Amino acid sequence: MDAGPAAPVRPIATEDLPALLALNNAHAIELSLVDEEKLRRLLGVAALATAIGPRARPDAFLLAFDHDAPPQGPNHAWFLARHPRFLYVDRVCVDPRARRRGLARALYEHAVAEAIRRGVPVLCCEVNTDPPNPVSDAFHASFGFVEVGRAFLPDRGKSVRYLERSA
Repeated sequence: MDAGPAAPVRPIATEDLPALLALNNAHAIELSLVDEEKLRRLLGVAALATAIGPRARPDAFLLAFDHDAPPQGPNHAWFLARHPRFLYVDRVCVDPRARRRGLARALYEHAVAEAIRRGVPVLCCEVNTDPPNPVSDAFHASFGFVEVGRAFLPDRGKSVRYLERSA
């Protein structure tokens, strides 16, 4: 049963960084490994950097880039080549202790609201197909995302599906 988020969506704070780094890297297969420097760089160019939960120990986070950011890897570049305006969810992660409370949905709903507020027509992301991520596939399908492309990323040893939905 979805009890709803424990706290509102908020901007990521500096004191969140150690916990976000640990949470991201505990899920590196799905998200890709980052070090502190790379996480700070990603946060510096993110169009949206949000969390849910207590400062210094957030339960979940979301990072998104838009059409104004320089390419942040092959997936963001794929959308840059196809859309003049978009919001690309690069990573979303929920701590296992906080799952099944609607936190990812709350973060995505906030991202959609921000896209609408900014006049951005498309929300997009990618989901691994190899290695597979059936939980993410089901979540994105329930949120109205549709597949618009696929790619193999040889430098990462991954295959992905590119997904979009209207904002």
